[in-house]
Amino acid sequence: MDNFEYDEDLAIAYIRKFVGDKISAQYSDDEIIYVIDIIWDYYERKGYTKLNAGLTDNEALDEEELVKYVKKELANDREILMDPADVGEIIKGELAYEESLEEDNQ
Repeated sequence: MDNFEYDEDLAIAYIRKFVGDKISAQYSDDEIIYVIDIIWDYYERKGYTKLNAGLTDNEALDEEELVKYVKKELANDREILMDPADVGEIIKGELAYEESLEEDNQ
C-alpha cells in the first residue's frame, strides 16, 4: 500500500455514499470501522502495510480472497451480524476510497 493520509471518518462517509442509503442505514459507524479494521488486518497479514510495500502487477490484490477473509472473521465474531452481500459492497466502497486517495496523491 502506498503512503497516503487515511482518515476513518472520511472513509466511512465515502463508503456510505458508495453503498447507498439502503445498505448504509443498516449499519453503524462502528460496524463499518470493524470491517475496515479487518481489511487492514488482512493487509498486515499479507505484508501490504510495510513501508514501500506497493503491489506489483504480479501481486494484485485478490478481492475475492479479501472478501472471504472478512466474511470469515465476521462469522467468527458473532456479535456483528451483516448480510454477506452488504459486506462485499462495504469492502468495494473501502477499496474505492483507498483508490481515491492514491489518485489524489498523484
